[in-house]
Amino acid sequence: MNLFERYLSLWVALCIAAGVALGHLLPGMFATISSAEIARVNLPVAALVWLMIIPMLLKIDFGALGQVREHWRGVGVTLFINWAVKPFSMALLGSLFIGHLFAAWLPAAQIPSYIAGLILLAAAPCTAMVFVWSNLCEGEPHYTLSQVALNDVIMVFAFAPLVGLLLGVASIIVPWATLLISVLLYIVVPVVVAQLGRRALLRTGPAALQRTLHMLQPVSLVALLTTLVMLFGFQGEQIIAQPLVIVLLAVPILIQVYFNAGLAYWLSRRFGVAWCVAAPAALIGASNFFELAVAAAISLFGLNSGAALATVVGVLVEVPVMLSVVYLVKASRGWYEAGGATVAASNDAPT
Repeated sequence: MNLFERYLSLWVALCIAAGVALGHLLPGMFATISSAEIARVNLPVAALVWLMIIPMLLKIDFGALGQVREHWRGVGVTLFINWAVKPFSMALLGSLFIGHLFAAWLPAAQIPSYIAGLILLAAAPCTAMVFVWSNLCEGEPHYTLSQVALNDVIMVFAFAPLVGLLLGVASIIVPWATLLISVLLYIVVPVVVAQLGRRALLRTGPAALQRTLHMLQPVSLVALLTTLVMLFGFQGEQIIAQPLVIVLLAVPILIQVYFNAGLAYWLSRRFGVAWCVAAPAALIGASNFFELAVAAAISLFGLNSGAALATVVGVLVEVPVMLSVVYLVKASRGWYEAGGATVAASNDAPT
């Protein structure tokens, strides 16, 4: 990682502060930006999301799906967490904390929208930032690559039905047309563009792909930071006016991240998964594709909605919380591998 990437959490914090300040000082400018939309899809946000995730998707070789067999236990754990636990646990936590325990301190009209934003945040497994987290914890790169590729394929087909189901459970009317447009714009189109670009570059040799990735890496990070400035600018007035709301929305997000990371890590240890796979499995299981969540929330409910604010709070806690998970899995490696050796020994014992 270069110097800029190493201090990513600092740049994120500065961009969040800048976005909140600019949103408070220049609300008219952000209102103009927010009005640039078609079918409730904000065009500047869409462009930044594409700039952010297409360089990351260029790294993914969907041929790597064949390597899933080599790490089937780790893949199984992560798929279980991503698709059978995390969205449903967030719906439960959102309803419990936002709908009941914290309801007296929140604007009643926005409570369903807040819960919807939390569900959108949890329903999409992280794609882009996973490569950063995996690199930081020295995770097995082939596992990370194949897991992300598999999640992307599943997300193309499962995100909209899953969100529709959970929003229906939360008694929210699902605007299916807008949701499907969001999936098309923020998953299908970037995946197709990235894979076509990857194939075109590989025709001229692997070096061309590596040069392009090296050139686009700063573009992706700058797009991420610019997106943060814009998103927190859109929500700047609300953040300054409702600091308690931000804190309350962060509670179920924090519980969900640590719960899912811990469950994935424990299950990996229980099934004898190598630590170099278990570490990124915990991170992939806990982190969210916040770029998609924010874009979908804006498309479905609007820039100034409670759903958009809830997903932006997810962005606020994502980097520091995931860095803490990286620290925890690295610090616990000795404990993990001692348990893994015991599991392996018991599995190998004669019966």
